[in-house]
Amino acid sequence: MGPLLDAWRLAVGTLTAVPVSPPRTVDGRTAGRAMLLAPLAAVPLGALVAATGLVGRELGLTALLTAVLAVAALVAGSRAFHLDGLADTADGLTSSYDRRRSLEVMRSGTSGPAGVAAVVLVLGTQVAALAAVLRTDRGWAVAGVLVCLSRCALALGCTRGVPGARADGLGSTYVGSVRPLATLALQLAAAALAYAVAGPAGVVAVLAATAVVVLLLRRAVMRLGGVTGDILGASVELALATLLVVASA
Repeated sequence: MGPLLDAWRLAVGTLTAVPVSPPRTVDGRTAGRAMLLAPLAAVPLGALVAATGLVGRELGLTALLTAVLAVAALVAGSRAFHLDGLADTADGLTSSYDRRRSLEVMRSGTSGPAGVAAVVLVLGTQVAALAAVLRTDRGWAVAGVLVCLSRCALALGCTRGVPGARADGLGSTYVGSVRPLATLALQLAAAALAYAVAGPAGVVAVLAATAVVVLLLRRAVMRLGGVTGDILGASVELALATLLVVASA
């Protein structure tokens, strides 16, 4: 029970603003379990988005305004953790074709034009797509589930066989920590849950989000030699945007 509790604390403490006790041990095995638990750890965030959507509907707010408030709540609930990774990833991949230079830019933590543009465009896409989802009968519930499912992207990025770009940094502990069969099982579970709440469109959304994340990981491996913590954060934001866009169609 101890190792599993450590993994749960690591997932919740890293991915949400919910206060938890720090894990006693953080190693590759704990990190891998934490990535598999990420969708469950995000349940408070999903519930927050769903509640915002439902309350907005009951108060008669427009779907667009409700979507803005829901995304704002999600950003606050995750401490903008993944958005920071998205910005750094965009800056790193556009700054130079030199691997070392790109990694230095990503590590600097400052946001350049590419990073700002990426955050604005991805957040805008999320808001617009979420507004369309919220206009449907059970849109608030679908939105909450999709927030949780977007965190499946983390297991994809941490699957064994996906190399790390550097030996240090936040992502180094997580790289290669998830077994491929565990990742496959998580993706199948995500597709099943998506089908239960959104029908066939939910399965298509999961497949599309998986494809987008795989393309990002492939690009990271080609340009940087592997993934970093920033790449993992970017994958979550892109996965959520893709899930919402497909679900809104």
